[in-house]
Amino acid sequence: MHEPNDSLARRNVLVLVAAQAVLGAQMPVIFTIAGLAGQGLAPNKCWATLPITAAVLGSMLTATPISAFMARHGRRAGFVVGAMGGALGAALGALGLLWGSFWLFVLGGLFTGVYMSAQGFYRFAAADTASEAFRPKAISWVMAGGLFSAVFGPQLVKATTEAFIVPFLGSYLAVIALNLVGVFLFAGLKIPKPAAPVAGAPLGRTKGELIRTPVIAVAMICATVSYALMNLVMTSSPLAIVGCGYHTNDAANVVSSHVLAMYLPSFFTGHVIARIGAQKVVAIGLVILAGAGAVALSGVHLENFFLALILLGVGWNFGFIGATSMLTAAQAPSERGRLQGLNDFVVFGGVTLASLSSGGLMNCSGGSPQSGWQAVNLAMTPFLVLAGAALIWLMLRPKETR
Repeated sequence: MHEPNDSLARRNVLVLVAAQAVLGAQMPVIFTIAGLAGQGLAPNKCWATLPITAAVLGSMLTATPISAFMARHGRRAGFVVGAMGGALGAALGALGLLWGSFWLFVLGGLFTGVYMSAQGFYRFAAADTASEAFRPKAISWVMAGGLFSAVFGPQLVKATTEAFIVPFLGSYLAVIALNLVGVFLFAGLKIPKPAAPVAGAPLGRTKGELIRTPVIAVAMICATVSYALMNLVMTSSPLAIVGCGYHTNDAANVVSSHVLAMYLPSFFTGHVIARIGAQKVVAIGLVILAGAGAVALSGVHLENFFLALILLGVGWNFGFIGATSMLTAAQAPSERGRLQGLNDFVVFGGVTLASLSSGGLMNCSGGSPQSGWQAVNLAMTPFLVLAGAALIWLMLRPKETR
């Protein structure tokens, strides 16, 4: 039987892995320091994580427009727009720190969301030119590019946090540089622009029809829950670690371990999906996320933070990549832009709510950092139950009705 030629797909995967590694390093930086910086700038400490929430909100609001922009102008143009948005967001964040303006700092987070949204499409771009057999591996390998960012981002925090008199200013200047360098990487991306629709050609399902398709609906629920719960806990973790008496460098080390755990499994997640199926991989991810919450609730020793955040990263990897594979397998080429924009709008809508809740639960739901950290992790329970129930419902349906 003729083997598919995936040489172009492999070339694109290399470019996207590099982009994930270089540009992606800004996300560990932002998630490590934005809440801590926000806590110092905010008029009320309950709003400490609002800059991170703004980034996620920006990602949600731009997911559909960027998807439509890519459908018209191609992936490369969309990714360059994302990098420029990240540079602008970091510049506004730096000015907010320099001038002591919390709301300018929050506005910078909103523009950071433009990059965050574009980064979310790296995984879909990896699948664009891949054969059906190579597609899960392509998605998985691009996610693995985050390994470098997992190490580089937190080290950048340590090197730049106190580089200037204004804390964290150096980190935001470094993020500007990352985005400007990253723009040049996309010159090597070769993904054909989607063909203009031919008169009379099938347009595929409407958004309403897509979201009512059982496998698509469940994939979106599981992706949203996996990403939102990861964000909920990760956003609060630097505040909890520092609040429990540890150093900012300890928070950076925990975040580094967490991001490594998010991406390290990507070297084999695609193979596992190919062997046992995406739905079972998602189920495993949800169980691991529950384990992360249990470890976090068992104590606030530094070891607890490390283990909980490592499990959180692995659980996100299995849940999110598995759900992405379910989604890409259920779409037709004509539905790609429509479905992917809709999916990321829903996913980042859930992540926005989680991020918004994170600071309030952490700082304003108890009298101590320990009680706030417990509240954050207990909040995972109903959403894990929802995703688990949806997945079981799908797996029990007859295959032809999924």
